[in-house]
Amino acid sequence: MNVYVSGFLWVVCAVIAGALIAYSVRRYGLDEGRRDNNDAAGQAFTIIGGLHAVVVAFVLISLFDAAVQARERANVEARSLVAATWAANSLPGSVPGQVRELAKDYARTVVRQEWPHMQQGTEIPGEGWALLDQMRTTVESAVPVVQPGNDWMVRRKVEAQADLVEVYQIRQARLNAVKDNQVGSVLWFVLAVGSLIFVLLPNLFGGTKPITHIIIVSALAAATALLCFAIYQLQNPYGGGTKTGPEPFNQAIERLG
Repeated sequence: MNVYVSGFLWVVCAVIAGALIAYSVRRYGLDEGRRDNNDAAGQAFTIIGGLHAVVVAFVLISLFDAAVQARERANVEARSLVAATWAANSLPGSVPGQVRELAKDYARTVVRQEWPHMQQGTEIPGEGWALLDQMRTTVESAVPVVQPGNDWMVRRKVEAQADLVEVYQIRQARLNAVKDNQVGSVLWFVLAVGSLIFVLLPNLFGGTKPITHIIIVSALAAATALLCFAIYQLQNPYGGGTKTGPEPFNQAIERLG
């Protein structure tokens, strides 16, 4: 289902539920002329609304930062992969060609195999690790004799190894982000109960006309549903509404080709 359609359904359901609750309270429960509890209800609404806003803001900001970091990591990983290949071009024998082919296979594996698993949040196969390890072994096998004039070749080998280490580190962070950013069950419980209380509290106020009261509660329900939907979509930086794509690796394949 399209993310916008899904979000629209969340909001519609919240508006309908909020309107039904507000109508039922005014129709069968609270007298609209009773103002005695407005001060106490207003204080409670302010405190609970403030606490709920802090929790929602904290979760949204952390998830948004994680989505931005996911895009940056993909760029750095692909860039380091290309840099390692270019550095290996100066190594002797068949090492440059082997490293280039392994790098292209690694980028294709990330795009075709790993990214769909990351978007779905499922277990990622280990072929990428195997290819990265083969690249490391291939680079380490190039040991030029340190003689006058070979220092530059040695430096290029060190650069290639450093770039591969960076690819390893960024890759590990990329794979961890799929699970680490998931909102836990306890936090979802806090968000759900806090949202419910936040929407129900205005029903304790008296003095407003029924139609105005229904509109206020419905608007609060819609805004709360939108925030919860945003949190739900931002949990996985590679899926949901953010959908950080593998474009940097596609570009790396073009450069390596």
